[in-house]
Formats: sequence, C-alpha cells, structure tokens
Amino acid sequence: MRKLPRLLVGLAAAAGLTLSATAALAAPPTAPPQVVPAQPGTLAECTALADFAYEDTQIDTVELVPAGALQNAGEDIGEHCLVQGRMNERVSEVDGQTYAIGFEMRLPTDWSGRFLYQANGGMDGNVNTAMGAPMRGQLENGLQKGFAVISADAGHSGAQNPLFGLDPQARLDYGYQAVGTLTPMAKELIAEAYGRGPDTSYIAGGSNGGRHTMVAATRYADQYDGFLPVAPGFNLPQAAVAQIWGAQQWNTVATTPGDLESAFTAEERSVVSQAILDRCDGIDRLVDGIVADGERCAKFFDVERDIPSCEGDRDGTCLSAAQKEVLDRVMAGAATSDGDAIYTSFPWDAGISNSGWAGWKLGASIALDPMAVGFVFSPEPEDPSILSDLPGYALALDIDEKAAGIWEQGIAGESAMDFMTPVGDDTGLDTLRDTGAKMLVVHGASDGVFSPDDTARWYGEVSDRYKDARDFVRYFEVPGMAHVQGGQATDQFDALGTLVSWVEQGEAPDRIVATARGAGNPAGANNEVPADWSADRTRPLCPYPEVARYTGGDPESAESFACKPSSGEPGSAR
Repeated sequence: MRKLPRLLVGLAAAAGLTLSATAALAAPPTAPPQVVPAQPGTLAECTALADFAYEDTQIDTVELVPAGALQNAGEDIGEHCLVQGRMNERVSEVDGQTYAIGFEMRLPTDWSGRFLYQANGGMDGNVNTAMGAPMRGQLENGLQKGFAVISADAGHSGAQNPLFGLDPQARLDYGYQAVGTLTPMAKELIAEAYGRGPDTSYIAGGSNGGRHTMVAATRYADQYDGFLPVAPGFNLPQAAVAQIWGAQQWNTVATTPGDLESAFTAEERSVVSQAILDRCDGIDRLVDGIVADGERCAKFFDVERDIPSCEGDRDGTCLSAAQKEVLDRVMAGAATSDGDAIYTSFPWDAGISNSGWAGWKLGASIALDPMAVGFVFSPEPEDPSILSDLPGYALALDIDEKAAGIWEQGIAGESAMDFMTPVGDDTGLDTLRDTGAKMLVVHGASDGVFSPDDTARWYGEVSDRYKDARDFVRYFEVPGMAHVQGGQATDQFDALGTLVSWVEQGEAPDRIVATARGAGNPAGANNEVPADWSADRTRPLCPYPEVARYTGGDPESAESFACKPSSGEPGSAR
C-alpha cells in the first residue's frame, strides 16, 4: 500500500484501506549492473512494415518520411519511417463506443539503437507527433537524437474525452495498461525494422506524461533503462480534487462570482511575485529575479507581513485581508472540512505571476479538472449533463465526498488512486535499481497544478528508503518554471541527453546547465523571460536538496554558481 498523506489516513481507513509498516531501509545489491551502451543501426525495412503482425494489432499507415519534412528549432529532422496503427480495438458494452489504443512510431533511417516511449499529457486522447520531446522549446528532440519513438492516445480518442470514463477498460488503459500493452509491441516492431530490438529503452513525458513515466517506473521497471518524468502528476486524482477545492476558495473573493480571474488578477499576482523576490531573492547571494532556495524562503516568507495590504478598495497594488487568507490557505494545500489533507502544499516561488499558474489555478480548475474528477476518478461516473455547466458543477461540488471517492473501488474494479498512480508503495524502486536503470525527475517550482512539494516529499521518502538513492534517482527543481515549461525561468536544457549519459556511460548528473529562452532563441522565445535578464542567461539546475549558490563572476552565467546544500530543511513541507 502506498504511503498516504499524513492527514488522509482517516479517509483511507473509511474506504477500507490498510497502511503498511514503514519500509525498512533497502540495502543495495552487491553490484547493480552497468547498462551496455546502445549501438547504432540502419533502417532495413519501411514499406514492408505494413505486413507487421502482432496480436490484436492493426497497421493503418506506413510511409517513408523524407529529411526536412519535419523540423525542430530550425533544424531538419532526418529521414524516418512513419508507422501508424491501433491495438485492442473493441466495442464497449457500456456506451457502444469503439475504443482502441491508437499509436504512431517514427523509426529513423540512422538509428541510435534506442527506443523512447513518448508519454503524452492532459487526458490523452490524441496521438501526438512522435518527436520524443518531454518538454517544448528543446533544441534537439528524441527523434533528432536517433531514437525510435512511439506516441499513443492511451486507449481513447479526443472525441471520447471525457466520457471514456464511463468505460471501465478505458479507465484502466488511460491509467496504466496502454503503456504495458504498447511497450512489447513497439520493441517487436523495432526488431522487424532494424533486424534487432532496441539496445536501450527510455520513457519520458511531462504532466500526465510524467505520471505515465512514474507509473512505469514501478509497474514496468523491467522494460526500461531510463525514466524521465517532467512535472509529474503522479498523484493526479488528489491534485484534481485539490484544484476544484481551490476554485471554491478563490470564488469566495471573486469580484464577479464564477470569474476566478477576478479573485486574483494578473496585477495582484505580480505584487505577490515581487513580495516573494523582496524577501527571498538574495538568499543565494545574488539578487537576480530567481528564488533559488525555496526551502529557506519558506522559513522567511510571511503572507501577512510581506504582501502589501489594501487600506481601501483593491487597486492592483495590494491584497485584501480576505485575499491573503485564501492565498495562504490554497498554498498550504487542500483539505477536507475536517482538516484532513487532500493534497500537498505549494512552494512560495516568484513564478506565481506566470500565466500558466493562473491558467491552471483559475481556469482549468473549473473546466478540465471537473471532467477528470466527474467522469474518470469518481467510483461511478457523473451524468453527462454536467458538461453543460462545468464551472457550476465544480463550484458546488461536495469536496469531502470526492476526496473519499478517489480511494474507493469503482467501475474499473480499482480505485482512481490505484489505476492512476505508481503501483503499491510509490517509493518501491527495487527493480529499477537492480537492473541498472536510472530516473531523472524534473519539476518547476511554480507549477500551478502538480506541486513540486509532492515531488520533493516523494524524493525524500525514496532517500529514506534507499541509502544509495542518488545512485539511481535524482530530482531537479527548476526555480521560476511553470507547469512543464515557461515562466520566469531558465527552462531549456537537455534532460534526455543527460539521462542517456547517466544510463549508458555512468555519468551521474551533478548539475544540468539550463538556458533562458529569450528573444531570438531558435526553439522559440519564452515571452515571460524578464526584460532585464540576458536573453540566453544560464543557470545550473542542482540535484535536490542542493541549490544554486552564487560564487562570483558573470551573474548571467551558470559558471558563476555552485550547487550547495539548501539552508532549509531538505524534504520538509514548504
């Protein structure tokens, strides 16, 4: 049984769940194997893959895509074979809809010997182009690096979102079974295309794709050598209920009921961002618009003292007493009416002013999250009529009922917290460790939907369980970064290449150099990079709980910073 948030134990007991004893410190094997580096190969077959035969698999399209037909960051992507198809097609006995696990694979002519499962975000439902980029704005994606890449819709179409939740099997495919079904098929297709299977296999994704990756690290750890979850929503049902809870809090201070943007305007978010900078920016020994030490900032920042208070009406330069109370409550984490934790806290980071933070907290919370909770995470799906007024449904929702419901067995025969999350104890990474695999986790400090505090909590528990945890899993938090990318941050870095070097060469990352995507960036500019930053500012991303500390020199260069222990308390709630 996975470890529950401390204050959720009562709800779990009410749902008939039991808690396991704290896991004993796991001793490492005598010598975890070193993964053998991948060797390059050349595509032997393309059009003949139309005849590829695998159980319950239909190939729909096969074509050779010429070099330059796809581009990234201004560079041509090389020649490759595109294969599109579907698996496990069926007609649902519940809703009469035809379901299948749709996929596409792109197989480069010049192959690196590697396979990448591209785990997609949102509620899935789309076969996104199999480029192998867990984050947008990257200079080189997996396909450019020579990976054979698969992308999939997780077992339902976009037209079936969110009502696929009416079908039990569609819930399970979305949760974890699509990855388990596609992985062996993809490896067989690679073997047919190149005359041998992949030497090394990786899975990567952001947001819900990060969740898929974290789930695979426990359910399918023997199938992959490297795992790259970015902004992972690995406790997605809890986060979704928490989002709706937050919407209800914001609505109490909205000047126009139901318009959550009026509860916390862009101008007011900028005021809070500046207050955080004024209190915490210099902690790393340099005032540069970045809060590098979130752990220590949590010790110093105080909502009542540090955020300007309105003496009269709200005018965009201050927060009212009621706004401060709601903001503090939301950042501390969602809770039931009895005070039991639903989800974790969020850190105080200057990136709170980014547009993505508002989009998730004030927009998706009354649009996307109600669909997920209502149709996919509730034991029994809601009536489709709620789609006519999702904001009204969200703002009137019984939070206590939904917080308990995600732990209850539903139509899929499993609770949402079973089929959507890492199996069993989410810190159980024995197989990953013992096979020589590696996991590199990345999360933005100003993510507005999935909290980096939850990821830091998870990493702290992994470190408590395994005395050699840093040998196979490392967590990198990106100050200022929004959900998956963007925000006032250096959000461009080669996490996939870093993971490959760690897996295949044994080069454990002690820092990752990240660049701001200012004006002129070939992969596209991030318009939230502050005007007083160098357009190509670099910073080191440090393995948690270390943080970047200024040591002198050019303030725009990563070379002027060293990764040092935080002055806060590693693993503590922030």
